Amino acid sequence: MTYSIPVGRTDKPLVWLEGEFKSPPFSVAARIEAGFLLRLLQQGKILGLPHSRPMPVIGTASHELRINDAIVILEIFSKKTAQTPKAVIDLCKRRLKEYDDA
Repeated sequence: MTYSIPVGRTDKPLVWLEGEFKSPPFSVAARIEAGFLLRLLQQGKILGLPHSRPMPVIGTASHELRINDAIVILEIFSKKTAQTPKAVIDLCKRRLKEYDDA
């Protein structure tokens, strides 16, 4: 399901493809922080660390929005190259999905 949130003349549209901010795992404070950061993005602000980090493995313009709420450790491994191994990425995606579904 797709949701589109109306914005002002200079704001970028916020298009919600699927999912929701759940509580748990998101606390009230984390939902407020997420809303604030999304609003900044709508206004055209560029967010960097610690609030946002590029995720080119997902897509060229994709970023993760980093909300200080819970720390979820998906995997620990020895990284020997600059690129994260595909097997590790796939494992982490599966574990994160299981966490979100729980």
